[in-house]
Amino acid sequence: MTRVAPTPRAQGAQGPLRLLWISRPALWINTVGVAVVGLWLTGRLWSWDPAFLVTLLWLTLPFNLLIYGLNDVFDQAEDARNPRKGGLQGARIRADEVPGILWGVALLNLPFVAFAAWRLEAGALLWMALTAGLFVAYSWPPLRFKARPFWDSLSNVAYALPLGLIPALFGETPNGWALAGLMAWSVAKHAFDAVQDISADHRAGTRTIAVVLGPRGTALWCLGWFALAAALFAPLSPLVSLAVLLVSGGLSLRLLRAPLEAQAARLYPASILSPWLIGSVAGVQLVALLVSGGRIG
Repeated sequence: MTRVAPTPRAQGAQGPLRLLWISRPALWINTVGVAVVGLWLTGRLWSWDPAFLVTLLWLTLPFNLLIYGLNDVFDQAEDARNPRKGGLQGARIRADEVPGILWGVALLNLPFVAFAAWRLEAGALLWMALTAGLFVAYSWPPLRFKARPFWDSLSNVAYALPLGLIPALFGETPNGWALAGLMAWSVAKHAFDAVQDISADHRAGTRTIAVVLGPRGTALWCLGWFALAAALFAPLSPLVSLAVLLVSGGLSLRLLRAPLEAQAARLYPASILSPWLIGSVAGVQLVALLVSGGRIG
């Protein structure tokens, strides 16, 4: 069990740039991008509402450090055996960095928690707490969904929850089709990305969905969830539905044809790009609709 010092130590490795690196800026689209789409789904191109702006800021460095900082702290055994960690695909931290990371997570997030408690209504607070709580539970013992097969994948519906949080800031309900579709897509995306880590997780004694199902079984799991996501998106946008099938479904089929960790690793860069591609298809349509005076829903 990781021991946490009572106060942060002033070490260069725990400075701002290190914390920024640990927060994986290349993946911020999964929080910030979803929030912006959530705003567009309310019929607003932009908002200067303080609650929205502060929430959007929270979903950058503070929230992503919470997600990936905690993940790195409690995944040290797995990451030490994982050759892809330590570069662009995730930090490999040292044990003496843990206190600084945990203090960084706390100090960057607590001001936003205080603002939310002061400014947000109960509905928005609930969405915010659920979003953060699922990510904490994914990494932090004793729940640690990361090491609970199927729960690890299912808990990643958290990536879709900003679609509910943003409308709640304005006292509105989320678009159910969009929320359910992104939930299904997020479940599959997590499992797909876990295939490349099967050996490292297995050696560390961590049972993930990919460890249990193996590459082929996980590819089939992903295909099913991506197909469900496409079906849920279809009433809103056949183009988004098609993009999910072609991009995400296509990646799953390629993994199914060659169900190997090495193949999953080769496909991972395309998996990182997939939310950008699918999000662009959705975003262009939403912006065009809003500019023309229309609105989904």
